Amino acid sequence: MKTEEWFTVTKIDDSTFALSELGHWEQVHSYLLIGEGEAFLIDTGLGIFDIQHVVEQLTSYPVEVITTHVHWDHIGSHGSFATIYVHEAEADWLKNGIPGLPLEQIRHDVGRDITKPTPNSFNPATYQPFTGSPTALLQDGDRLQAGGRELIVLHTPGHSPGHVCLFETNTGYLFSGDILYSGTPVYAHFPSTDPKVLLQSLQRLSELTDVMSVFGAHNNVRLSTAILDDAGQAASALLGTEKACHGSGLHTFGQLTLQF
Repeated sequence: MKTEEWFTVTKIDDSTFALSELGHWEQVHSYLLIGEGEAFLIDTGLGIFDIQHVVEQLTSYPVEVITTHVHWDHIGSHGSFATIYVHEAEADWLKNGIPGLPLEQIRHDVGRDITKPTPNSFNPATYQPFTGSPTALLQDGDRLQAGGRELIVLHTPGHSPGHVCLFETNTGYLFSGDILYSGTPVYAHFPSTDPKVLLQSLQRLSELTDVMSVFGAHNNVRLSTAILDDAGQAASALLGTEKACHGSGLHTFGQLTLQF
């Protein structure tokens, strides 16, 4: 199987593409933003196939990777790129792995419910999540530039301590990573998550102005901006209540379902 048969490329506009791995139960999306002479890649997917091969078919420019968060399904091909940004709260995770997350669990999850052929080089039993040092650390409010494209870094913890969303002001695109998507629950029930902090991040996102499109990291590529209202409703309904804690179950607000 060729790499390009594993990835589904969706053209968002002439210089923005979603690179999706729909043959895996995670249905992960990474996003390529091409500027003048350079480009950004938001996350690098599962690592079952090397996403760099698809990126090279779309642009010959140097590519810098921006990590929404350091979970294995978003950093799989980080090792193929020279420049990697990650929020400072997860720099140690990138270097050393996530404490308390067994490798056996990662290997189980990467290898299950796959509906497309995988390369001979892929073996779930020997799969190794990427570890390495970031090139640069991100903080809330940072502005990243690539060939006339500017992304504002929004620190949105809760799903993970260093989770970030990325907002492009000139297009109104909000790349929301794993804190805002539809189709399956947003997870905040693991030990490394924090339901209360996630709700605070959702409140922040709901207050953004000039958002024209929302692009999540799983399931549907383009989301209705109404999901920002759903995020605000979730925060209003759950913050300050006994439900804003681990073990309180599923909470649905419009397009958005949270699992605490």
